[in-house]
Amino acid sequence: MSIGTFLGVMALMFVLELPDKTMIATIVMSTRARPLSIAIGASAGFVVQMGIAVAAGGLLTLLPGRVKDGVVAALFLGGAAYLFFSSEETAEEKGEREATRERRSTVLREIITAFGVIFVGEFGDLTQIQAATLSARTHQPWGVFFAGSIALVVVAFLGSFGGKFLQRYVPLEKIRFVGGLIFLGLGLYTLVQLFTS
Repeated sequence: MSIGTFLGVMALMFVLELPDKTMIATIVMSTRARPLSIAIGASAGFVVQMGIAVAAGGLLTLLPGRVKDGVVAALFLGGAAYLFFSSEETAEEKGEREATRERRSTVLREIITAFGVIFVGEFGDLTQIQAATLSARTHQPWGVFFAGSIALVVVAFLGSFGGKFLQRYVPLEKIRFVGGLIFLGLGLYTLVQLFTS
């Protein structure tokens, strides 16, 4: 994978995760527990889920070329629609509900709780679906895994140590809009390639 593609995947995963319910859950958990414990547990949850996503993307590559491209285009366009039309209030409410289930406890318990909240919250999540899509599209599962994992670990640390500050200066609706535009562009590009090849 080229450095440009690696950085592109990393940037995309970063932008997609910022307005997500798991980012909100990380922020909320860090107000009730040690931020470092939350960052470590959330990072581990993100990395495991990225591995699952990339493995799913590998399964997509087993489909015939045109079918795979159709599925990839649909997933990109679905991601764009989700970002354009879903409410960020819903994501915030879900994240807060998931994070408030546990109270203060030991460091190990905080790490395990953060891991569990993120691991469960990421199943079928937009970043997981798009990581699978990118893995299938690029045929570079390790590159997507490492780029996505780095981006999500950065998000986990940002959410744990500076999430409230970040939300004050970068509105979630703007992040969602930019992510939606990126997905719309990727989906349309994939469709054009599908019908012109």
